[in-house]
Amino acid sequence: MSNRASATALKEPAADQATASIQARKYLFAIVYAADAQPCTCPGMDEKEVSTITEGRLAAVVSGVTGPKIRPERRHLAKHQEVLKQLLAQTTPLPMTFGILADDTEAIHKILRRNQRVFLEQLQRVAGKVEMGLRVHWDVPNIFEYFVNTNSELRSARDRLLGGNRQPTQEEKIELGRMFDRLLGEERENHTEQVRQILSRACSAVKTNKCRNEHEVMNLSCLVGREAQEDFGNAVFQAAQRFDNNFAFDYNGPWAPHNFVEVTLSV
Repeated sequence: MSNRASATALKEPAADQATASIQARKYLFAIVYAADAQPCTCPGMDEKEVSTITEGRLAAVVSGVTGPKIRPERRHLAKHQEVLKQLLAQTTPLPMTFGILADDTEAIHKILRRNQRVFLEQLQRVAGKVEMGLRVHWDVPNIFEYFVNTNSELRSARDRLLGGNRQPTQEEKIELGRMFDRLLGEERENHTEQVRQILSRACSAVKTNKCRNEHEVMNLSCLVGREAQEDFGNAVFQAAQRFDNNFAFDYNGPWAPHNFVEVTLSV
């Protein structure tokens, strides 16, 4: 019995240390100028209070956590965005990638010290700006049939390889698929360049992101001055007028400038 008590006594300090370690951990939402740091009224991860940790001209926006990890679950992702949205209403934050945890407050101080130059450069780049998104897609039931109807090269190849009563070979199907992919890529490039030229008049920068599916023509992220958001909307409308009803334009924002932050943390 005394042996059991002794073993329990040995385990308790280790358990207490583990609990204390978790309680000390900080979830990192964003970096802001220390002069722009303001209280955040919404709760952070696991409903913990959001606070700032200042080091020189920089401040890290953080909250506590209740577990050793933050999994990319819907509620956690939503909380991350909620805090960034409130920060964006106050200033332009440097948003961090979802899931960054530091061991304690001192670890956050080290991150700020070691990355101070790059943080300041990135903050200067996005100061006074927001990110707007634009997605354009082909609003057609069947994208392959749409290309067949609008492209004589693909239509001729389709008729040659799939016409008649014979069954096309696997190689012929692959050949037709490659032609479709090539034409799809060419159309995307041409349309994207046309839209980028118009949007660039209202944007500081435009980034082309990967399309999510075959129907998507382009997926653009745009860095826009806070005062130029109306100009951006007008530019989207102007670009959309150059396309027929087979295309649908959808723009969104403002967001924290995720796609214009290029930081590799030195920890």
